[in-house]
Amino acid sequence: MSATVILNPYANRWNSRRRWPHAEAALKTAGVAFELLVTDGPGDATRFAERAAQGGHFPVIAAGGDGTISEVVNGLGLAQGDGTLGPLGILPLGSANDLAYALKIPGELEGAARVIAAGRTRLMDVGCVDGKLFANNSAVGLEPYVTTLQVKITRVEGMLRYLVAALQGIWARPAWTARLEWDEGSYEGPLTLMSIGIGSRSGGVFYMIPHADPFDAKLTFVFGYRSGRREMLALLPRAMKPDKGSYVEAEGMREIHTTRLKVHLDKPSPAHTDGELFSQPVSDLEYELLPAKLHILTPTQD
Repeated sequence: MSATVILNPYANRWNSRRRWPHAEAALKTAGVAFELLVTDGPGDATRFAERAAQGGHFPVIAAGGDGTISEVVNGLGLAQGDGTLGPLGILPLGSANDLAYALKIPGELEGAARVIAAGRTRLMDVGCVDGKLFANNSAVGLEPYVTTLQVKITRVEGMLRYLVAALQGIWARPAWTARLEWDEGSYEGPLTLMSIGIGSRSGGVFYMIPHADPFDAKLTFVFGYRSGRREMLALLPRAMKPDKGSYVEAEGMREIHTTRLKVHLDKPSPAHTDGELFSQPVSDLEYELLPAKLHILTPTQD
């Protein structure tokens, strides 16, 4: 096997660079031969993945977090166009590693390397918003607003940083008026949050789309409104529950399975795909599902 490893040294605030010798040893022990490409800034992983795919240097392995995976998937999309993408492997070196969690890829690097070496693939769904691909999730409203806050936090690390940012976001109490249209329904009214997912988890601790499934040929999205800080705060611990007792069971919250979604907001909102913020807030978005689009290396096989 000859693979292309795309390492984002900045992932998890430079922790992936410190962990690379461990990851390299895990790959070599598993018998994975590879060429290493190291990113130096935003967009590099996309360019590297496009070039690797054009040259047939597979699998392409994203060594970083969910943002790195997202860039790599978009590079594969540029190279492979309308066909299926990949195969793609994951070395989870990010802070949250939410897609790896959804795919049951081991968090420890030796296990992740063995998954890559085994070569078993499944065809997973991919989301697309205004031409940009995402592999785990996207959001407008409160969730990306929280992301704008957490990137500014420097004194707290790991999952605690996301929790601190969530509390700050709840205190600010942002809200929008939305018009949503999907396969079999629509909504018009106030909106606090909306998350759209292929995978169930974001930020390493929040199950924002708890019943999303990367293999069910559906986009799953959750939306709802909370008027006060106390109501919003009451949802926070329930957003950390993966199933029973989830915040989606609360009054006023809805979870929908669809293949397309059109969003209009009365004022611009921050937005993200796979944890990476859009360059500007947005008022209008169109989502679509690309079913069975990506060959992903996983512990199980189709």
